[in-house]
Amino acid sequence: MIPAPPYDVLVLCTGNSARSVLAEYILRAKGRGRFNVVSAGAKPTGRIHPLAIQVLQERYGLDARDARSKSWDEFKGRAFHFVITVCDHARETCPVWPGQPILAHWSSPDPGHVAGGDDERWLAFVAVASQLAARCDLLCAFPADKLFDTLAVQAIGDHHRL
Repeated sequence: MIPAPPYDVLVLCTGNSARSVLAEYILRAKGRGRFNVVSAGAKPTGRIHPLAIQVLQERYGLDARDARSKSWDEFKGRAFHFVITVCDHARETCPVWPGQPILAHWSSPDPGHVAGGDDERWLAFVAVASQLAARCDLLCAFPADKLFDTLAVQAIGDHHRL
């Protein structure tokens, strides 16, 4: 039996300062109420990267000033329909979540580690946000009966790398 929306989604990365926050806000907006999305990290930095907030505002019209970097321990024991990792470290260390969620890995480079000037760093954040937005578009395009097809959801990360 397919559960009724909204579907609970957890997006994970290591620091919960950029990639997972970008995916959280973009999927929440693109899902238009279909998904309850939160993000967390294995080792949260305690702050959201300012460029993540700026890209969400300027490129997607999303206000992420209330975003906070949090540990995945905050959600321990909570059942999710989907758990999406956006970095390889989070994928390797991801704890087991109750309720048998569908797991997907949307590996993205960490824009926070890009060296260079303001332009290079900005472009890195825009590129990662665009990659994640494309994956969110694909997830949102699934009808409910296909949304819970594990292989289809996992393929979003496998076949749509930029």
